[in-house]
Amino acid sequence: MPINLCINPDREKSVINPMIYGHFIEHFHRQIYDGIYDPANPLSDEDGLRTDIIDAMKKIRVPILRWPGGCFVSAYHWKKAVGPNRTPVFDKAWRIEDPNTFGTDEYIKLCRKIGCEPYICTNAGTGSAEEMSDWVEYCNLTDEGEYAKKRISNGYTKPHNVKYWSIGNENYGHWEIGAKSSEEWGRLVLESAKMMKHVDPYVQLSAAAIADVDWTFNLLKTCGHFLDWISVHQYWDMVPEINELADYDACMAYTYEIDRTVSEVRGMLTALKLEKKIKIAFDEWNLRSWHHPNVHTITQGANKEDYLTPRDKNDDNSSYTMADAVFAACFLNAMIRNSDIVGMANFAPVLNTRGCIYSYDKGIVLRSTYHVFDLYVNHMGDTYIDVCTDKGELSAVLPVTEVKDKKGMTRSVTSLDICATGSSESGEISLSVVNKDADTSHDISVNTCGLKKAILYSINGKDKDSYNDINQNEIDISSEKLQISDDGKVYISVKPHSVNVIKLI
Repeated sequence: MPINLCINPDREKSVINPMIYGHFIEHFHRQIYDGIYDPANPLSDEDGLRTDIIDAMKKIRVPILRWPGGCFVSAYHWKKAVGPNRTPVFDKAWRIEDPNTFGTDEYIKLCRKIGCEPYICTNAGTGSAEEMSDWVEYCNLTDEGEYAKKRISNGYTKPHNVKYWSIGNENYGHWEIGAKSSEEWGRLVLESAKMMKHVDPYVQLSAAAIADVDWTFNLLKTCGHFLDWISVHQYWDMVPEINELADYDACMAYTYEIDRTVSEVRGMLTALKLEKKIKIAFDEWNLRSWHHPNVHTITQGANKEDYLTPRDKNDDNSSYTMADAVFAACFLNAMIRNSDIVGMANFAPVLNTRGCIYSYDKGIVLRSTYHVFDLYVNHMGDTYIDVCTDKGELSAVLPVTEVKDKKGMTRSVTSLDICATGSSESGEISLSVVNKDADTSHDISVNTCGLKKAILYSINGKDKDSYNDINQNEIDISSEKLQISDDGKVYISVKPHSVNVIKLI
């Protein structure tokens, strides 16, 4: 018997901010140089930006792009990367020289060409509150002060008007340049926020946080009145030192309580009565962490073969399978379900490393996760609506599968991840149905709410380990029209290891 799903479009739960489909790019490996910024490449435009990558980012309607880090930012001094005379620096986070030829103005050009909001993360490691506020001055003031005038002299007469700013990256972590105690952090964020809003009272500010009571409570009590957002990060399959990736089943085990961090931070915001004022920005996330051995360790790699060359393992396209796509869809469903408190999320990164786009000198590869963003931004709606079953809550009837996590422990996870959205403009309804089962299909029926047309969009591969590569395209979006039965329902067999959107028009 199929699972009978009942969509109730009149029960709107929350409005979905499109910034939950945001992205992130950092000065790491081939994300910037030999990535999006490659002036010598014939595929680049007059500003040195790869047009094929920009077109791919436009297709998934990137709403906001976080930059320049990440760990990179905690020793980054933006003033050395603007104007005609750029000063190369040794990046102490990633231990490589950065030529500083891609700086603030180049980043703003990139955002304008994509059509997305810029989101600048500031140096709260070796930087100061004054340096952060000077950056706001450079970007946002019309012509007042030293730095607005420098922007004008650099050829940018109009302000960049950067609305979104983050104070710091992961300054709670021992790996971060300029890590802070919770007391130090609260004080620095307070003074930084004060100065930044004195420059431009319209900026929206975030600050680095973690699902830790001591750290986040102190931050919120000290300067919650200055903040509009609170920033959290999470990677599940941690492989910074040893590039042993979790297999498909272990990746599905990570979907258990995928939104646990959101729940914990929501609780802290609620306890301090800030849940209506401050939203969560999940501004770094991915299934797998980046591989960068012998850098965030006490004993550093002495030779580049020890710490630089291994980063090329991130470029192995066979690593990015249906496991990544299914996990990414489950994450986005979780953000939709939490869209009353989550207003932004940034896939880390958009390009190369673990990105959804891979670039090489002659073109790009769209990895499995790219198609998830394509599916969601172009076919899911802007309002989270209720979906249940004829037997009540989803949790009561969803099938459960047992998988082995990376440590070999058995974990029970629901086989299907389901959520529904509506369109406030067209009245269309979209139902996301993710099947985590590696080998088993599941039958469902969906009421069409009186709408007359049904289309099924699916992402799948010939098997769970399918992947895309240069001259190999095993994963894409397919579509088919569905027959609406006399009882006003559509009946579907949801294929294994698949991401699906049923669109009712």
